[in-house]
Amino acid sequence: MKKRIILTLLFVLILSTNTFAQSLQHTVVPGDTLWKIAVKYQIGLSEIISANPQIKDPNLIYPGQKITVPNIDEIKALENEVIRLVNSERAKKGLPALKANWQVSRVARYKSQDMIDRNYFSHTSPTYGSPFRMLESFGISFSAAGENIAMGLRTPSEVMRAWMGSPGHRANILNPSYNEIGVGLAKSSRGVCYWTQMFIKR
Repeated sequence: MKKRIILTLLFVLILSTNTFAQSLQHTVVPGDTLWKIAVKYQIGLSEIISANPQIKDPNLIYPGQKITVPNIDEIKALENEVIRLVNSERAKKGLPALKANWQVSRVARYKSQDMIDRNYFSHTSPTYGSPFRMLESFGISFSAAGENIAMGLRTPSEVMRAWMGSPGHRANILNPSYNEIGVGLAKSSRGVCYWTQMFIKR
């Protein structure tokens, strides 16, 4: 099937508060690899490598070794609430629930952070290009994809109300073709929330 992508954006400026969580410590057990640890905690491999500069060879870790794992549980909880609300809206229309894909959420989180870091609000990133290209560059395979973005909405319910009130955003959320979703939240130093939803069809 020919790949296609649908993009919609939403801008509302409201300030919120940044939250930070203490990193987790994982003790390596026999059979562990950094990738297995990444999957266990649903965090990117590169994020774990960055948090552990003492590891000279990422392919070589030892039982008993302490690995620092960035703790983004609070952010994930907000992202997962958006996914729950998406599936609630889909259920009202008799549509199947979208499967949460943590790797797609990671890509969406990178997109949200990139908008902060590069000071833009657009589907086209000066760093990654289009969402379509960005997903592919992170190794995500799909036959169709869509993206919603928003900034300034403070909570999952606020951003979902805004998206559902916009025909383009609502069309992505209720698109019967998609079967997986990722949601990424990042907060600027001023506490402004940037949200990215990425929808894919496998």
